[in-house]
Amino acid sequence: MTKLNQINRSSCPVSCALDILGDKWTLLVVRDLIFFSKRYFRDFQNSPEKIATNILSNRLKKLEECHLILRYRDPANARKVIYMPTEKCLDLVPPIMELVRWSAKYIPESNAHWDLIQRFERDPVEFMAEIRRSLHRENEAIVLGTTTASGN
Repeated sequence: MTKLNQINRSSCPVSCALDILGDKWTLLVVRDLIFFSKRYFRDFQNSPEKIATNILSNRLKKLEECHLILRYRDPANARKVIYMPTEKCLDLVPPIMELVRWSAKYIPESNAHWDLIQRFERDPVEFMAEIRRSLHRENEAIVLGTTTASGN
């Protein structure tokens, strides 16, 4: 189900968020968009979790319908699509960082990104500002047709 035709299970904020983000793959796609600057379909396929193409297509469509990502035609190759996180998507950075911190604390075998955690803990406002500035520069490059995305 997509956000547009979905009936929420309840009005609980946690339940409503899980209706959009609560499957096995969606937050991983969001992670890749924000923290690893993945922009092309193939970029997501090359993630270590090896998401199947049909599931990836479904999640990208769902994220777009929920206004968490935007699709652009690649100015350098009109056959390719660039996926960009929206401000709504970027608002997921703090809860994702809390999941990273939680995993680092309770799941020792997780690949904790200590540098990321330390930057976030030192100054969460500046951390978010850096991410937003980077995204805005990248969006401007796409709009102007001078994309710097990897293009895989």
